Amino acid sequence: MRIEYNKSLKKYNTFGIDAIASEFTSIKSELDLNNLLAKNNTKPIFVLSGGSNMLLTKNLDYLVIHIAIKGIEIIEESSDFVVVSVNAGEKWHDFVKYCIKNNFGGLENLSLIPGYVGSAPIQNIGAYGVELKDTMTHCEAIHITTREKHVFLNKDCKFGYRNSIFKEEAKGKYIITKVIFRLTKKNHILNTNYGAIENALLNKKITQPTIKDISEAVIKIRQSKLPDPALIGNSGSFFKNPVITTHHFLKIQEKYPNIPSYKIDQEHIKVPAGWLIEQSGFKGKRWGDAGVHEKQALVLVNYNNASGKEILNLSKKIQTEIKEKFNIILETEVNII
Repeated sequence: MRIEYNKSLKKYNTFGIDAIASEFTSIKSELDLNNLLAKNNTKPIFVLSGGSNMLLTKNLDYLVIHIAIKGIEIIEESSDFVVVSVNAGEKWHDFVKYCIKNNFGGLENLSLIPGYVGSAPIQNIGAYGVELKDTMTHCEAIHITTREKHVFLNKDCKFGYRNSIFKEEAKGKYIITKVIFRLTKKNHILNTNYGAIENALLNKKITQPTIKDISEAVIKIRQSKLPDPALIGNSGSFFKNPVITTHHFLKIQEKYPNIPSYKIDQEHIKVPAGWLIEQSGFKGKRWGDAGVHEKQALVLVNYNNASGKEILNLSKKIQTEIKEKFNIILETEVNII
């Protein structure tokens, strides 16, 4: 364990923002983490995993702890189910690939989501009708101040749409060290209801898909719509898809008959944020090195050397326009630092 000073975080965040951490260390074991927390009594702490869901808008006068604890372990198994423990520093997509290879079902719709396993419960990551909460049994975390280990059961996490206890009352108090999942070994419950997945399978003439088929379909869809952070800086979906009242939706539909939607219940409807942004003329537009992706308006991008503040200002411009045009408040999915 080594402390580095004035460390650039450019390669540690998928937006590629060149913010500086006054102190930085990479942690590869729970023991090292405990020792570090015991020694650090004064410096404020910032926990960093894959850096895939945040926008850095300033330098960080913190001790930045990069979680790099690796390891996957089967801790319980039957003929029908398997319980897998995954350390926080594993890349999420690498874990999904491990599951597909071993025919463990439940996470195939979450293929190619960037980031590390440890940050997945914070966001309650989700895609194509599946969320992390559907398979996570519990996670383990260390309290930053007391250094006590705490087990958060699924129900304790207060999961919501891209939300959890770790973004609310427990924010900044814990470091997640491992996440445990209960996955199927046979009789997988497949979720192919999203039209994009149905079309991808239909194009390949697959009528009885496997979890591998679904994973490959999701990967193809995401690659066709979302830019690779290794090539162009981004954090995927920048905004949450807003949920509005049915009455509000019907008023918008009078002017925009083709507005896409997903019914939540009798009184609420989810509207794609990307569609709202595209209708407002932002898709493919660029302001200096900050811009909106040409294929997916929900994705804000750093074309080269945009600052976090430039991207933040663009996001505020979009929010203002959507509020004026549709009377909808867009919430950020990305954490603004």
